[in-house]
Amino acid sequence: MSDFQTSGNGASRAGHLVLLRHGETAWSVSGQHTGRTDLPLTGVGERQAVEAGARIRKAYPDGFGAYVFSSPLGRAKQTAQCAGFDDARICAGLAEWDYGRAEGRTRAQLSEALGRNWDLWSDGTESLGPELEGDHIETLPSGQQVNVHNGPGETIAQAAARAAEVAQEMLPMILAGQDVLLVAHAHILRILTTQWLGLDPHMAKMLRLDTAHYSSLGVYKGDRVIEHWNV
Repeated sequence: MSDFQTSGNGASRAGHLVLLRHGETAWSVSGQHTGRTDLPLTGVGERQAVEAGARIRKAYPDGFGAYVFSSPLGRAKQTAQCAGFDDARICAGLAEWDYGRAEGRTRAQLSEALGRNWDLWSDGTESLGPELEGDHIETLPSGQQVNVHNGPGETIAQAAARAAEVAQEMLPMILAGQDVLLVAHAHILRILTTQWLGLDPHMAKMLRLDTAHYSSLGVYKGDRVIEHWNV
């Protein structure tokens, strides 16, 4: 697309959009859907974030300047801090997919409740009935208690529209040659990647992104591309 072209002689260097998933949480271990519930990193997650920061600084030694953005959720902000990016600015659009009635529940639990195999990517949050809505408090393995809200949630189309807006907001910086770092969550970053590439957001299912791993999106000969994935 023309928006992504470099200068006329092709000499300009476009920047990179670097996507960092937050470190391990108790629910990333248990497989519970973690959208808007504000979980902290585990000790392992903190160490993962430190190591991820070192890998990113090695790959991008010139740094990101003021172009570091974080999801407003605590586990992303904590990851940015542990990774050495204390000055990350909050970007509301990077909040994780709102899983609604799936929040805090595993795929097995949701399949049992639905009476058939349930898949987030193909069925969506909207396939789950209102009987799964409500609020409760859950105790993490550390003993910390968190508030869990099960509301209607977002459709994948709504999450994709939000992610596309973030990508579009970052585009002028990338085209100007600036590297940009986004610290957020697995699903919203995978969906954002599909929007960068111009793909159906359901294709995000094919993009594995592990805790405290990063990926890099860029522009090559005018095309939007993945340059590195799950590093």
